[in-house]
Amino acid sequence: MYWKTSGPANTLGTIKLALETATTKNIKDIVVASCSGQTALLLAGKTSNLVCVSHAQGFVDPGTNEMSETMRSDLITKEIKVLTTTHLLSGAERGISRKFGGAYPIEIMAHTLRMLGQGVKVCVEIAVMALDAGLVPFGKEIIAIGGSSKGADTAVIIRPGHASNIFDTYISEIICKPK
Repeated sequence: MYWKTSGPANTLGTIKLALETATTKNIKDIVVASCSGQTALLLAGKTSNLVCVSHAQGFVDPGTNEMSETMRSDLITKEIKVLTTTHLLSGAERGISRKFGGAYPIEIMAHTLRMLGQGVKVCVEIAVMALDAGLVPFGKEIIAIGGSSKGADTAVIIRPGHASNIFDTYISEIICKPK
């Protein structure tokens, strides 16, 4: 499915397609990017293993997180695993490029993935982050849901590799994305 535009208007459609695909292909593990937790909340109780990956602490303002503690607690109560950690495709390397200028390998990888859309880059990033945290199984296809800004507009079937073997990551299907 190709959405006409990117953004939150596609969130419900993206979730619907991801869940239909999960059922059809018997995929039990879903990873979703959700800064506020709202998108993850829409998936609560709809799969046996749901991982919500939030922005890293300090992403917007130093020492703060966009997701409220109330929302984080609510997601955990609903058996959603919440992962807040350094972003795979930026992290410390972005700090180096900001300080010294230039482009570095991880940033080049992120920009290359964005050629398929911001959501595809996010899906790869969160899937690998969840695998490295031990929250999804190694060697199995999972569904990753991401977006271009707020909400979700992209879903893929992906077999993530660990960050130390990032090129073992394989996207087997793009379920939906903006055109």
